[in-house]
Amino acid sequence: MTLMQGCATRNSVAYVSNADSRDISVVKLDHDKGTLQVTQTLAVGGTVMPMALSPDKRMLYAALRSEPFTVASFAIDGSTGKLKQIGTAPLPDSMAYVMTDRTGRWLFAASYGGNKVSVSPIGADGVAGAAVTVLPTGKNAHAAVIDVGNKNLFVTNLGSDQVLQYGFDAATGKLTPNNPPAFATRPGAGPRHLVFHPNGRHAYLLHELDATVDVLAYDAQRGTLSLLKTLPTLPAGFTGKPWAADLHLTPNGRFLYTSERNSHTLAMWSVDAASGELNLIGHQATEKQPRGFQIDPSGTWLLAVGQLSHAMTAYRIDPANGRLTQQASLPLGKNPNWVEIISLP
Repeated sequence: MTLMQGCATRNSVAYVSNADSRDISVVKLDHDKGTLQVTQTLAVGGTVMPMALSPDKRMLYAALRSEPFTVASFAIDGSTGKLKQIGTAPLPDSMAYVMTDRTGRWLFAASYGGNKVSVSPIGADGVAGAAVTVLPTGKNAHAAVIDVGNKNLFVTNLGSDQVLQYGFDAATGKLTPNNPPAFATRPGAGPRHLVFHPNGRHAYLLHELDATVDVLAYDAQRGTLSLLKTLPTLPAGFTGKPWAADLHLTPNGRFLYTSERNSHTLAMWSVDAASGELNLIGHQATEKQPRGFQIDPSGTWLLAVGQLSHAMTAYRIDPANGRLTQQASLPLGKNPNWVEIISLP
C-alpha cells in the first residue's frame, strides 16, 4: 500500500485558523466521501494565523499576531481530534510562521514585521515556553523551516531576497550561521515559503512577488541551498499583480502544489524523484484568495481555504497524475488562512 493509497478508510481532522474571527475551526474529513464537518470552534482571543503540529500529532501550536504576541499550546484528543488549550507563552514579536523541530522539543518562529527569528523550548508536557534564542534577520522574515535531518534551519527573507542558513543545535536550541550564511535569490522575487523533499536532497522555494518557484539542490552536510531551476506558477493569460502564498508536497514527494492569491488558483506539479525537476500538470481554480492549504497525511486529500470566500474546499488527489477533483466545500470563520491536518485511527 502506497502513501497515496493509505488511510483510505480513516478520517482526518483539519485545523483552520480564522484570523478575523479570532478562532480555530476543527473540521472532520471523511476519507471515503470527502465530506467536511465542523466539530469544534475554539475562541483564542487574538488574531490567530500560523500554526504547527508536533511530530507525534498530539499538540497544535498557534501564534497570535495581535498584542500581546503569544503562542498557544493545544492538546489534541486522540480519538476526536478536538482541541484543549493547556498553555500560552510570549513570543518576541508578531510571527508569520511557526514550525517545530523534528524532535518536537523546539518551536521556531519568523517575524515578518520584526525582522527576526526565534527558538522556544517545548516542555515534556508539550507546552511551548518563552523564546531562548532571538536573532535579527534580513527584511521581512517569512518562514523558518528545519531540514529533514533536523540539523539546519532556513529563514526566508522576503524583503531582502535571501534565505538565511543556520546550523541548529537540538540540545540547546542555538542557531549558528552556516558558510555561506545566506542563499541569495533574484532581486524583487520575494522568497516566502520553503519545503524540503522527503529524500532530503531537494527543496522548493516559492516567491511571493513574482509567483515563481525555485527548484533547489540541498547539501545536507554543509547546510546550504543552490539553485537548479526557476519556474512560473501563474496560469496562462494572467495579467494582474502576482501574489503567491503557499506550497506543499504530497508525503511521498511525487506531487507539489502552489497557491496564488490574485488568480485564485492552485498550480499542480509532478516531481522527478531523481533530479527534483518539476513538470507543470495544470492549474485548479480554488477558493478566493487562497493563502493557505494543506495535504492530509495519506496524500489523498488537499484542503484549501480562501481569505475572501471564508470557506474551505476539499479536493481528491489523483494518485496517478496528481490532478485535483473537487469533492466538498464548507463555510468557515472570517479570514481563514492556515490549515494543518492529522489522521485519526
